[in-house]
Amino acid sequence: MRLHGRDGQYSTIVDHMPPNHQKYLEWNGERFRKWALEIGENTEKVVNAILSAYKVEQQGYRSCMGLLKLADKYSVSRLEAACFRALSYTSNPGYKSIQNILKTGSDKLKQENQPPSSSEYGFTRGASYYGRKEK
Repeated sequence: MRLHGRDGQYSTIVDHMPPNHQKYLEWNGERFRKWALEIGENTEKVVNAILSAYKVEQQGYRSCMGLLKLADKYSVSRLEAACFRALSYTSNPGYKSIQNILKTGSDKLKQENQPPSSSEYGFTRGASYYGRKEK
């Protein structure tokens, strides 16, 4: 059978592929987004950022698979926390940044942009100390 199309166009017959390569045909962006949403909202945002970072969505599939597999190595809650932390730094985090956050345990640390509560510091004085009335 002859392929009609542009020069250099690829044509793959699924039956000619090894069985372990045929499973990659099941991958699609919607599948990764659904899987990420099961983990959490922030994980879904990271997967969307990874998939939209490439001209061809399929180029981001391996990064998405690696990202979602981090939940097996660490935990679902830690992956979600790491994605939240990475999204606080940039709107386009990648697999490596999430992996580094999990490796260093930064996902367990308190976010810097959250103001400390007044009970954290025992020496904090109120408005009455300075002669003003509290509202």
